[in-house]
Amino acid sequence: MAQIRKDQLVNDHSYHIFTRSISKFVIFNNGKEYQRMLKLIDLYRYQNFTYRFSNFHRMSELSQKHVLEKIRKDNNVLVEIIAYCLMPTHIHLILKQKTKNGISKFISRVLNGYSRYFNTIHQRTGPLWSGRFKSVLIENDEQLLHLTRYLHLNPTSAGLIKNINKWNYSSYFEYIKPVKNKLCNYRWAIGLKSKEYQKFVEDRKDLQKQISLMKHLIIEEYVG
Repeated sequence: MAQIRKDQLVNDHSYHIFTRSISKFVIFNNGKEYQRMLKLIDLYRYQNFTYRFSNFHRMSELSQKHVLEKIRKDNNVLVEIIAYCLMPTHIHLILKQKTKNGISKFISRVLNGYSRYFNTIHQRTGPLWSGRFKSVLIENDEQLLHLTRYLHLNPTSAGLIKNINKWNYSSYFEYIKPVKNKLCNYRWAIGLKSKEYQKFVEDRKDLQKQISLMKHLIIEEYVG
């Protein structure tokens, strides 16, 4: 069984982070809800973004622009985002921790922010997430490379889509196409150019073999 870490997460180490909705409840019902989560992930990685998102959202466009310019210039981050994939009932993230307790702070801010939004929109109360997030240490760049492929293929593996290019809520497009204001910092890790990475992901000949070698990283197989 996977050794899911219970000890303190360490700065400058990378982790596969997994969190699931309570009772596998569908938490992303449309594009607007997926986009809200992506905005929270973008903003709450910065230590000095201290606003509730709803308050930030009510600011004028000019005020928002000034806030964003400042926090991005300072680049004082809790975590670096290496890859992500949002699914209807759960979230995968690959994060590198940059400050003490950075991952825990970041995840808490993101999940609490989304819960407030979702419960308001759907007129519900109570928790949205199933307990504490799970984390597994990624030990080397080879593991990291194969894990990014696993995340990016999740929507096709789950039968949500047939063509990986049809899923708009993962970091796959950031890896294979020029994208403005990327969420992810991954070039240092994967060692492949965009076209090479696309071929690596979409050529599945050795996928099952690689999954068997990294089972301990695939958290959801070991959680209810």
